[in-house]
Amino acid sequence: MITLSKAFQKAKLMLQKAKYFLISKKIKWALSFGLMVLLFYSCSDNAIFEENQHLPSKTWDRKNIIQFKVNIIDTLNPYKIFINIRNNGLYARRNLYLFVTIISPNGNELKDTVNCILADEKGKWYGKSNLGDLYFNKFLYKPNVRFPYSGTYIFKLEQAMRTEKMEHIEDVGIRIEPLE
Repeated sequence: MITLSKAFQKAKLMLQKAKYFLISKKIKWALSFGLMVLLFYSCSDNAIFEENQHLPSKTWDRKNIIQFKVNIIDTLNPYKIFINIRNNGLYARRNLYLFVTIISPNGNELKDTVNCILADEKGKWYGKSNLGDLYFNKFLYKPNVRFPYSGTYIFKLEQAMRTEKMEHIEDVGIRIEPLE
C-alpha cells in the first residue's frame, strides 16, 4: 500500500510539473506576443496614419488586393508615404514587386509599380528583426506629396510577382507621416 501511494504522489508531482511547464510556456508566448504588438505600434510616433493587414495564411495571393482608407484633412502640408512589408526568413525571393493604386476623393487614380528589395545579393535580409525570423521593412514610396483634396483616399496594394501566390509574406501596410 505504501509503494502505491508513493508512486501516486510521484505521478501527481510529475503531472503538476508538466502542467506548470505548459502554463509558463503559454505565459511566455503571450508576453512575447504582447511585447511584439506594443513595439510594432509604439513606432507610430508622428504618423497621421498607419495600418498593417495581416495575411493569415502567410501567403499573398495576387487576387488578394489589400486596401486602406485614409481620411486626409490637411491639403497644405507635404507628407511622406511608406509601404510596410513584414516577411519571414523562408520567403524565397529577395524582392517583392507591387502595383500601388491611390484613388483620391474625386475619383482620380494614380498607379505605380514598386520594387521592394527585401534582401541583399547574398540573401541577407534587410529590415528590423525583433522576433528572430521575422523582418519588418518600411519602404519610402512617396518622399514629398501633397494631397490636393480633403476626404477619403483609397490605397490599394497588389502583389505583382510572376508567381500567383507569394508565400511567407506576413503583413502589408501603409504609413503616412508629415514631411519635416
